[in-house]
Amino acid sequence: MPYVESIKVFVRVVELGSITAGGRDLRLTPAVASNRVKELEKRLGMRLFDRTTRKLRTTEAGALYYEHARKVIDALHDSEAALAGFSGQPRGALRVSAPLGVGQRMIAPLIPAFSAKHPEVQVQLRLSDRRIDMLDDRLDVAFVLGDLPDSNFKQRKIADCPRALAATPAYLAKHGTPQVPEDLLKSHNCLLLRFPRSPEYFWTLQTETGPQKLNVEGRFDADAGDVLTEWALSGEGIINKPRFEIAEQLASGTLVEVLPDTPPQPTPFACLYPHRKLQDPKVSLFVDHMIKALKPQLKE
Repeated sequence: MPYVESIKVFVRVVELGSITAGGRDLRLTPAVASNRVKELEKRLGMRLFDRTTRKLRTTEAGALYYEHARKVIDALHDSEAALAGFSGQPRGALRVSAPLGVGQRMIAPLIPAFSAKHPEVQVQLRLSDRRIDMLDDRLDVAFVLGDLPDSNFKQRKIADCPRALAATPAYLAKHGTPQVPEDLLKSHNCLLLRFPRSPEYFWTLQTETGPQKLNVEGRFDADAGDVLTEWALSGEGIINKPRFEIAEQLASGTLVEVLPDTPPQPTPFACLYPHRKLQDPKVSLFVDHMIKALKPQLKE
């Protein structure tokens, strides 16, 4: 078993690019992760990594070993899934990702109920507004808010989430209330969600003549949607958010909807999970549980 655990550490170190990151992903200290790699190199009788003070990269032997080791880990995963299906008792770690705001408000509160039904499953929730890579992050389930990527992953759509533009009454009193979409391009500070590969360098509004794409600009941008909401609440600009994320602020009047007759296009909300000949029961059980609970919350 220690040999298998060392292989798992090696695989994650390669995929995440450092011993610290690989160990953290498996809930190991850097020292333990480093020792596992050294034990594996000692067993194999060769170096798997070239180490420098700044970089860690696989040797030629390490790269070759990784190709086979990854297949071993996948085969173990499938074997565990088969046993779980045979026993009728799902167990093991379930790696889940979600956008930050959605994850905090909607995904995380639903997990305890799932855990109560399936106590042998350990749910590991990772929240980030950045684009995720299911393969690199070794995810079992990913909730996606936005345009769905073309991929070989299974996609289950949950809802089309209405969006709204909003700002504080104080901001609108100072800068004026936009009357038509083009007004956003003139003297308004649009608060933007931006990060590498971010899709939101423009806003697309629904108009009578069809979608209208606007290359909006602003003095502030961030890679976390909740930061944009806080800036908007401070009177710094206009945000473009899923309506459910700012429903309370719109209802209380702390935020006012802007251009309600030409709102942003709705955002698809879906979950992705890998295709497998032998699907792990805990994945399908978790996805079914979440979709059943989420759909009523997202109705207009």
